[in-house]
This record gives sequence, C-alpha cells and structure tokens, in this order.
Amino acid sequence: MADNSAKIDINGTAQDYGIIDGSVGPQVVDIRKFYANTDMFTYDPGFTSTASCESGLTYIDGDQGILLHRGYPIDQLAEQSSFMEVAYLLLNGELPGKNDLDTFTNTITRHTMVHEQLSTFYRGFRRDAHPMAIMCGVVGALSSFYHDSTDINDPVQRRIASHRLIAKMPTIAAMAYKYSVGQPFVYPRNDLSYTGNFLNMTFSVPAEEYHLDPVIVDAMDKIFILHADHEQNASTSTVRLAGSSGANPFACIAAGIACLWGPAHGGANEAALNMLREIGTPDRIPEYIARAKDKNDPFRLMGFGHRVYKNFDPRAKVLSKAATDVLDKLGISDPVLDTARELEQIALKDDYFVEKKLYPNVDFYSGVILSAIGFPTEMFTVLFALARTVGWVAQWNEMISDPAQRIGRPRQLYTGPTMRDYVPVDKR
Repeated sequence: MADNSAKIDINGTAQDYGIIDGSVGPQVVDIRKFYANTDMFTYDPGFTSTASCESGLTYIDGDQGILLHRGYPIDQLAEQSSFMEVAYLLLNGELPGKNDLDTFTNTITRHTMVHEQLSTFYRGFRRDAHPMAIMCGVVGALSSFYHDSTDINDPVQRRIASHRLIAKMPTIAAMAYKYSVGQPFVYPRNDLSYTGNFLNMTFSVPAEEYHLDPVIVDAMDKIFILHADHEQNASTSTVRLAGSSGANPFACIAAGIACLWGPAHGGANEAALNMLREIGTPDRIPEYIARAKDKNDPFRLMGFGHRVYKNFDPRAKVLSKAATDVLDKLGISDPVLDTARELEQIALKDDYFVEKKLYPNVDFYSGVILSAIGFPTEMFTVLFALARTVGWVAQWNEMISDPAQRIGRPRQLYTGPTMRDYVPVDKR
C-alpha cells in the first residue's frame, strides 16, 4: 500500500479516501464523507461489500474456512470449552478464570426463571402457533416485565438485561415447545448446566424422571457454541439497526428473532432435513444428485455450500463428529438419517461437489443431530435463536459502547416517478 488512501475519480475530479486496517482481514475504504464530497451515494444491495460497523467479536475468512471468536478458533472452543465460557468470552473479551466462570455461571443460573405472569401470556397464542411466532411475541414482551433493565444508558442495567436474556431464553424456548405439544411447563433447575437445564425443561414431564445423556448434552452444547455468533449476518445486523435507534434490548433481540425466522437465514437446517425426507432412502440419492447437477431442474441440495465459506465450514467439521456420536449412542434406525450419512460421503468424494466446494455445512449436520435427539423441525430455528442470543447481546453491547455509533440510515437508488402534480379524482 503506497499512501494509505484510495483515489476515486468522478468526472475528472479525484477524491482521496482513507484506508483503514483491521487487526486481520480485508482493508476498508472509509467513505463516510463520500456523499458530502460528491453528492452521490454508493450502491451495494445487501451491503455485501460494505462494513457497517467496527467490531472485535468475530472474524470470518470464508476462503480459508476460518471462524474466530475474540481470536480463538471455533473448533478449539467447541471441542475444549463450554457454552458458558464462550458466552463470557463474547461478552467480556477474554476467557474467564475459574472464579469468574463460576460467578458468571451462577448469575446466569439464577436468572433462568421467568416472571410467573409470563406463563399466562402463552395462553394468548393458538395451540398450533409456530414456536418462532411465540418467541417473537414473548421476548418482545419481556420489556413489560423487567422495567428495571431497559435504560440503555446505564451500564449496570445493560449488564442485567444481557444476563437476563441469555438466562431466560432457554426457559422461554422450552415453554414454547411445551405449549405446542400440550404438556405442562417445567421449571428450571439450578443444579443443572445451562444446556442440561434446557433439555430437562424441554423433554421432562412430571410423571417420570428425565435422564440427561452426557453425549446428548455435549452435542447440544456444541451446537449452541457453533451458533453463538457469526459476524454481521442478517439477524445480527437487524439487532444493531434496531438498537441504533435507542430501542430497549428486549425489543432489539425480538427483532433479531423475527429476522432469523426467515428461511434464507435461520431456517436452513430445517430445509436440509426436509430435503433428506424428500429423498427418503439412500438408494434414491443418485437420482437427486443428478437433479442437483441439472441446471434446468429447480431441485437444489440443501445443507451444502455456504454464502460466506468457500471452503469447508469449520463448524461443520465439529458437528460431523458429533452427529456420528449421537446417532451411534442413540442407535437410531431411521432411513432419513441413513440417507444423510450416505449423502455426506458421496458429496465429499463427487468431483462436481468438490470442484464447486459444495461441502456439507453446519445446517446439514445440526438438522440431523436435532432430529435424532427428538426436536421437531419447527423447533430448529428456535434453538438457533437461543444460541445466537449470546452473540446478539454481545453485538448490541458493543454497538452501544461505540462512540462512532449513529442511528442506521441506509440510502437508496430511487427509480420511481419524478415529481408530478396531483389530479382530483373526478378528473382522472
């Protein structure tokens, strides 16, 4: 780099714009003064070439298949850490010491109960309501129950709200599931881990004791870690955009949940499992692979490739092993899961998929694991939201603390009618 600036020539007039270096990753051209200097906007649908903020939370190198949280590789965190450790890391910037982790875990554990009146709120939903619809409504309503943690200018209230959201999300998610199947709500237990407590609230019933299988708990904890944060994706950007207006944290996270509900974002693992069910049995895989290669066939293999990763999704490597462990432990005989295993092996060796770098992604494996554990597909995105709440909260806190933060105001390329005069209705 010669002069640490970029020159943009518009109609013969050159403008200099600074180039900003991050700690790692592509350099960024600072165009904050571009409109003021040129009376022009830049055009970037989807903001795929635009850095909307400065962040020290998560770094992704899609070409190399790298995902770092505060500098730590995701595979190391998933294999050696716990979800509570990763939550602390994202919120505070460093891995906790034992005392810090114990204190943080204790704080989260003792915030898992929700206000008792909140349970009556569920009765306002139809029994067959989608759990994500319930999540949007209930999380948004939290601000009406916890008035003492909605002042975003108070660091103490921000911390309390952050802890409440992380702690109560498993309870709210489990209650959404219980309501959908007509079973009684199960209260949280302080003697269980974060992930074990969620599984107990989801699958236990008053009639008998629920046994927590360590293999299942470990797999779920890995899924939570691998979904905790993923840079400035659509839902995270939604949380930041909502937060930029000064909205309370509960409203911001509800906005993130609404965005995540979209099938192009949080619904990918559900789509992958539905595809496996459509294929049905391993003997039909060649037929569907041939269809996937046919440009004239609308069928697409879901759960392969990724918008960001042009290499093997580092999260998928972790879940591939976890999927094997879960299926072996449960001893499940299911044609759909057999199809998933066979399809994985074929795709990893097929020249078409290798050349196009269409590796199985995290959604492919997470859908298989969650189905094997017993979650219905409509709960998949709820679990995504549960895990991603940690990242959303950390991103929201980072945004609030950023002195350069301004209310979001994207520009547009207007292509509608130019100015015209109103014509009374009897003259049209």
